[in-house]
Amino acid sequence: MSHPIIPPGAWLGLLGGGQLGRMFCMAAQSMGYRVAVLDPGAESPAGTVADLHIRRDYLDPQGLEELARLCKGVTTEFENVPAKALEFLAGHCLVSPMASSVAIAQDRIREKQFIEATGVAVAPHLVVRNAADLDAPPAALFPGILKVARLGYDGKGQARVASAQEARAAFVGFGEVPCVLEKRLALKTEISVVVARTRTTGVAVFPVAENEHRGGILDTSVAPARIDDALAEAARSGALRIAAALDYVGVLCVEFFVLDDGAVLVNEIAPRPHNSGHYTIDACVTSQFEQQVRVLAGLPLGDTRQHTPAVMLNILGESWRGSHAADPPPWERLLGHGSAKLHLYGKSQARPGRKMGHVTVLGVTLDDALASAASVRALIAP
Repeated sequence: MSHPIIPPGAWLGLLGGGQLGRMFCMAAQSMGYRVAVLDPGAESPAGTVADLHIRRDYLDPQGLEELARLCKGVTTEFENVPAKALEFLAGHCLVSPMASSVAIAQDRIREKQFIEATGVAVAPHLVVRNAADLDAPPAALFPGILKVARLGYDGKGQARVASAQEARAAFVGFGEVPCVLEKRLALKTEISVVVARTRTTGVAVFPVAENEHRGGILDTSVAPARIDDALAEAARSGALRIAAALDYVGVLCVEFFVLDDGAVLVNEIAPRPHNSGHYTIDACVTSQFEQQVRVLAGLPLGDTRQHTPAVMLNILGESWRGSHAADPPPWERLLGHGSAKLHLYGKSQARPGRKMGHVTVLGVTLDDALASAASVRALIAP
């Protein structure tokens, strides 16, 4: 079976207007492509840099038809895009990832069941579809975290619970939608692996990143992760097994928990480039976003070697003292660190918890990068 190549100069389409889409647009445009973004937002981060912004809902027939007519290939920048939109577009142009892959990642219940079926371990958990499921949950799951099965991200739709009573209260608070009750584990660290996989099953894996979260939102990624080779290989192997089982085409991130005893468990998957992979823009031969373009266009995968140790810091809305992105952090002092690479997302409204940008700090050694990152962190701290 032939796999068509989309040459530079053609139009590529994108569902979603967030910052991941913005960075995809920039990578595609640097390679000579034109990009059309379908997103209902008036001033979305991706829409403001795209060659064309189709401001319509993701299921709007006219918007989908315009995207399909114009573009040779379409991808997505967030996992909650309606599967029907991807299915429609797949009948008119190349689409990656496939709707079937995205549908699994959209639902924590399906996701955990799928991952377990591949033989890769996940955290102990209980599927909660109704209140009766919490009448006598296993005591071993407490303390735990109740997570909504759909539409939860960056710590939203999650509640820490210490008992069945607290779990039931949280379930009611979430509107009694399907959830997963997951055991809270003693973690040594959290890591993630970004994988790219082509239609011809070619694969490329980026170096493992070590992640720290605050308030459920990624705060810092360190790459390469400060873990031993055996643990890194276990994570890479698990991510590749999941990608193969999904018959995945595109860029996929697999997040892992590393327990105190060295066990590695999958937390969740993201069928798109990932926040923890932003370091690849400045520290790798090929970024995760260029890789996304290459996969969609049917081009050879790029080299994923990391040439410089890096620490990525998220910049949240708390770093601004005004809600309209006035009075921002002292950029001139931040950029006084010559190895600091600033990426802002073009958002005019600064709100607590909102990702406004990131900065990647490079170093000759990882210790150098960590030391510089500590100084930069002090400048963007709220």
